[in-house]
Amino acid sequence: MALDQQHEHERIKQERGEMSFFDHIDELRKHILRSAIAIAIGGVLCFLNKDFIFDHVIFGPRHPDFPTYRILCNFSHAAGLGESVCFSPPNFNLITRELGEVIMQVLYVSFWLGIIMAFPYIFWEFWKFISPGLHEHERKSARGVVAVCSGLFLLGVLFGYFVIAPFSISFLAGYTLEGLEVAPTLDSYVTYISMFTIPTGFIFQMPIAAYFFARIGLVGTALLKSFRRHAIVAILILAAIITPPDIVSQTLVGIPLYLLYEVSILVVGRVQKRREKQAAEAEKQLIESEKRIQERNEEEDDD
Repeated sequence: MALDQQHEHERIKQERGEMSFFDHIDELRKHILRSAIAIAIGGVLCFLNKDFIFDHVIFGPRHPDFPTYRILCNFSHAAGLGESVCFSPPNFNLITRELGEVIMQVLYVSFWLGIIMAFPYIFWEFWKFISPGLHEHERKSARGVVAVCSGLFLLGVLFGYFVIAPFSISFLAGYTLEGLEVAPTLDSYVTYISMFTIPTGFIFQMPIAAYFFARIGLVGTALLKSFRRHAIVAILILAAIITPPDIVSQTLVGIPLYLLYEVSILVVGRVQKRREKQAAEAEKQLIESEKRIQERNEEEDDD
């Protein structure tokens, strides 16, 4: 009898389209496997083109003809500032101290570039896994989330690569003491490049995180506005740490980060207005329902 009830319960769940715990685990495994394959394909492509990747991408901020240096110098001349905004990285050599350092760094770079290249697909797989558990109105309100998240992530990586990395490398490589020669290891250089780019891609997810936190009621516009001054101070400190000691560099890094914070406030404000509107409509429907019930009860009493 118990087995019959169990089979009947499973049949009802299948008819409703429900999945068991192990069905979810199996589905998650498939999404993870496909994402891992996408990362592997991107990583293999980068590994096979390691010479181009390192010469033009990883070592790009070391070269004086890097686009950021040229654009800033052209802007300086066009604005009549002369050479005041022009700068270029100091000449320094990279060394290796361990026998397998080169191959390990090539694999490291290939892996992370594979993740960056496959990020839109990875997030799409993640969204396909969680979206069936959402309500229809939740799926509609989150329409386009894959494109927005992927775009913000790639934009953050590009910002870290073209803005933060050249300023930081120029400052760190040029900061030395008398009698010392700056000769960082390949491991150190690649680690810093990774720190300047990949975390920035996740930092640029701030508006998306604010949207979902606002949806569940954890943050509001009043909270974010009350911490605006603290956010400005934190952004200025961060910009001062990762850029050379001049106001132009700090401004170029600080303004986009501050704009992200303001965009997050706007996103939270829109979510709040939508929630307030839905709450007002729900309250109105409740009042109308109670009114109809009361009228029906009065009619029954009259009868």
